[in-house]
Amino acid sequence: MTQSLADLTHRLIDAAKAAGADAADAVAVAGTSVSIDVRNSVLEEAQRAEGTDIGLRVFVGNRSANVSASDTSDRTIEEMAQRAVVMAGAAPEDPHAGLADPAQLATDLDASRLDLVDMGEEPDPAWLEGQAREAEAAALAVEGVTQAQSTTAAYGRRQVHLAATNGFSGGYESTGHTLSSVAIAGTGTGMERDYDYDSRIHLSDRRTAADIGRVAGERTVERHGARRPKTGTYPVVFDERIASSLIGHLLSASNGASVARGSSWLLGKVGERILPDGIDLIENPHRPRTAGSRLFDGEGLPTSERMIIERGILTGWTLDLATARKLDLTSTASASRGTSGPPSPSVTHVALTQGRQSRADLLQDMGTGLLITSMIGSTINPNTGDYSRGASGFWVENGEIAYPVNECTVAGNLLDMLGRIVPANDARTHLSRVVPSLMVDGMTLAGE
Repeated sequence: MTQSLADLTHRLIDAAKAAGADAADAVAVAGTSVSIDVRNSVLEEAQRAEGTDIGLRVFVGNRSANVSASDTSDRTIEEMAQRAVVMAGAAPEDPHAGLADPAQLATDLDASRLDLVDMGEEPDPAWLEGQAREAEAAALAVEGVTQAQSTTAAYGRRQVHLAATNGFSGGYESTGHTLSSVAIAGTGTGMERDYDYDSRIHLSDRRTAADIGRVAGERTVERHGARRPKTGTYPVVFDERIASSLIGHLLSASNGASVARGSSWLLGKVGERILPDGIDLIENPHRPRTAGSRLFDGEGLPTSERMIIERGILTGWTLDLATARKLDLTSTASASRGTSGPPSPSVTHVALTQGRQSRADLLQDMGTGLLITSMIGSTINPNTGDYSRGASGFWVENGEIAYPVNECTVAGNLLDMLGRIVPANDARTHLSRVVPSLMVDGMTLAGE
């Protein structure tokens, strides 16, 4: 199928040139997905989908337009190209848009070393249902769990190919095996819920269904009987499950699209300290057996390891070609591309320097404060970094978990918060964002 996707993209750019485009690029995405949902020992839903989507971007001078479709017939491709050229002729000029120079393009296109494909057969739906039932049974077996909200077993396979009139043509393929379970404890207004999941490229890497269900149940029971904490200023530990959200805010603020719009609380901070001294934030797009790894970006540029933060210092922005040109900089090969729109900058996999302490050690150092294990909603001012989010988790006294808490809000300023983080050593290294539990002192907590 990879070759057929290559053929599709080349047919698209050939049609664009025939329709009068000066330049063009095209992407084709083919995917298969199977999902089985079980609730209360009953098969609730079974879905299977497969299809191919195509997208075309054309340039007429400094004007461009994007079109997409899920029909790959010759007639549709011809109509897409003609429509895109007409649209581009009516679009405003953009001096920053355009394809990469051929000398910039990636030449190492063999993604086999990234090990992104499980060569096993597509799982049988009956086997997926059995996995979901096993996880649900393990959750229900935990004392205190009153019901299982949902359990899902899923499989996916995805292939992508990108081609352009500058001579680039490359693609990749990946698979995914996912199992998730959500359990409920208590009844009525006293109900609490929590979850566990695991998602891997290779089924052999995924945790067992029984383990995933058991952990979901245990986490749920631990939350039962939650109450609101006292309002005040306290240290906070962001559990490893949600600590990456803090780093996500940093990544958003250092995204070239935000910087080019002037809506980033990191404006003017390149070369300044953002994280404590000695802490790095490294992007590595070539991590094996990790979803999203890639040898080239959405514009055909070669990807490589990149220091986003080095010893606490912000090194620069995350850029695709257009945002780099707007800022008079060089692309960091960070373009992400779908079928329905132009490229935009984004990161792949990042890892934050881990500390030497366990999460338990951080709680001991914290003494009294809040351990956050779940967050909802968010109010983030993109210009100032002012931060406010709903939270739940556990109240900590004398370094030990005392009782579960919910319905509270934590607030601060991201620039101040990130500058005071203390990392633990508990990050899961197979995730896209390898971020450990993080302690931040002096946060405002609104409870009762």
